[in-house]
Amino acid sequence: MKQFFKFVFATILGLFITFFLLIIVLVAIVATATSDKPTDVASNSVLRIALTAPINERTPDNPLAGLSFLGFDDNKVIGLNDILANIKKAKTDNNIKGIFLDESYMMSGQATTEEVRNALIDFKKSGKFIVAYSEIYTQSFYYLASVADKVYMNPKGIFEFHGFSSQVMFYKGALDKLGIDMQIIKVGTFKSAVEPFFLTKMSDANRLQVNAYLGSMYDHFLSGISASRHVNKDSLFNIANNMLIQNPEDAVKYKLLDGLKYKDELLDELKQRTGVDKKKNIKSVNIGDYTKANGNDDKDTSSNRVAIVYAAGEINGGDGDDNSIGSEKISKALRQVRLDDKVKAVVLRVNSPGGSSLASDVIWREVMLTKKVKPVIVSMGDYAASGGYYIACAADSIYAEPNTITGSIGIFAMLPNLQKFFNDKLGLTFDGVKTGKFADLGDVSRPLTPEERLILQNQVNRGYDTFTKAVAAGRHKSQAYINSIGQGRVWTGNQAIKIGLVDKLGNINDAVKSAAKKAKLKDYSVVPYPEQTSKFKNLGKTFSVEMRAQMVKAELGDNYKYYNQVKEAVQRSGVQMRMPYEVVIK
Repeated sequence: MKQFFKFVFATILGLFITFFLLIIVLVAIVATATSDKPTDVASNSVLRIALTAPINERTPDNPLAGLSFLGFDDNKVIGLNDILANIKKAKTDNNIKGIFLDESYMMSGQATTEEVRNALIDFKKSGKFIVAYSEIYTQSFYYLASVADKVYMNPKGIFEFHGFSSQVMFYKGALDKLGIDMQIIKVGTFKSAVEPFFLTKMSDANRLQVNAYLGSMYDHFLSGISASRHVNKDSLFNIANNMLIQNPEDAVKYKLLDGLKYKDELLDELKQRTGVDKKKNIKSVNIGDYTKANGNDDKDTSSNRVAIVYAAGEINGGDGDDNSIGSEKISKALRQVRLDDKVKAVVLRVNSPGGSSLASDVIWREVMLTKKVKPVIVSMGDYAASGGYYIACAADSIYAEPNTITGSIGIFAMLPNLQKFFNDKLGLTFDGVKTGKFADLGDVSRPLTPEERLILQNQVNRGYDTFTKAVAAGRHKSQAYINSIGQGRVWTGNQAIKIGLVDKLGNINDAVKSAAKKAKLKDYSVVPYPEQTSKFKNLGKTFSVEMRAQMVKAELGDNYKYYNQVKEAVQRSGVQMRMPYEVVIK
């Protein structure tokens, strides 16, 4: 009887889940059918920008956008491409009187923030206003907001201004307790991606490089605020270093804020700026909705095209997705633009910390072939490091933001030895036969022999030699010179331009203009590649993956990033070209 009720319950549950998914599909169909409806923008409107979700390179192709349930809240998700396009559009839109930077968390890299910030600076040339307001100013959001004509905050709010820091979690102690020994094979004094697995603190070389690139990023951060707020950079350093801002009044005192206002007072000022009666609501449009505003489609009808190939995320084999780089998918996109006679030039947008050495080489080959027939310009995002730099180095020229993280020219491989874990913790032992001396090379149930370690070290050495040769050829430098600035060392864009790893400082639009100029184009249209994966086509997969991620995030909170780092480390295989770790500055 128990089995009977168990099967009945399982059947009912299955029917319920199926019915629920069908409802989602129907909602998605309706959303898709109405998604092309343009957004009306009233006269004297304010463009509201509230960036509360991570900023991807492109707005996802999602028919569920605008819906908010069970973890889906893609109305908040807008790509950098649409953010920049919408700010540019608002500059000349007579219906838009100004921009309201509302409370934002800026969960994005420094280079992404830089691109949005520069777009706002360009917007101000129109003579229109920008007003910023928040209850909590993180350092990243304040850096963005500092370009505003007026920067306000809640009188009881929190203002963070205390300098940058970088922290690494080390796993060796935990691995020792579990009886797990991570066997490391690497090339590069500064290649510190593997340090958390065999050290308990930063190496001297890693501490040196982190101090250097973090200092470079911080100097740029202070310089930007100094220029916008007309406060001496040394004074800003002193304010942060001694934490002189401990309450909102201090921020006003040191001229980092223009005043303290409650939200109702801020809204009254916006009404005054737009000529709206205090008893009426402000006319506004959210930046996500503004994408569909009439006249926002500025596609050129020219038959000449500049292709932007987006390569964002960790590099692996296969197709990847919109948040990772699959060597097959990106290679296919590069072949497509190379063989398309309408495409006259290519911009490779790289935002990647690296990944698989083999997958990186597959993409590098396609970049090389494409460069032989048409100009290829690289635009670097937050990261273009290790494998991310490898796929970029073959281009005709490279653009980066001053605070882009790049370089990390180095190779490593990592293989766990789980013998003690299996034997002492689980009581498991292994035995078997093999037809050759190295038939079980890579077996995690035992340590590497000296001969096996030498074989792997030689593979890593060859990979590093290939890497440095490719960079030397692409950058027109000697291999010895590339080795001297390589060794896995990480650089900022500001540093990289001085040592020849980057050609110019600029954003993706600068790269597009450069590509068009090199192809001698006056009229051209910009076309993105590869085709985005529609969430509607993979609704079931998307639903389950996002639901799992949302549940884990809900349980772990801020510690989710550590969980994700360990999960990614376990899933990696083969020789790796990747960044030491993620750099997060709040």
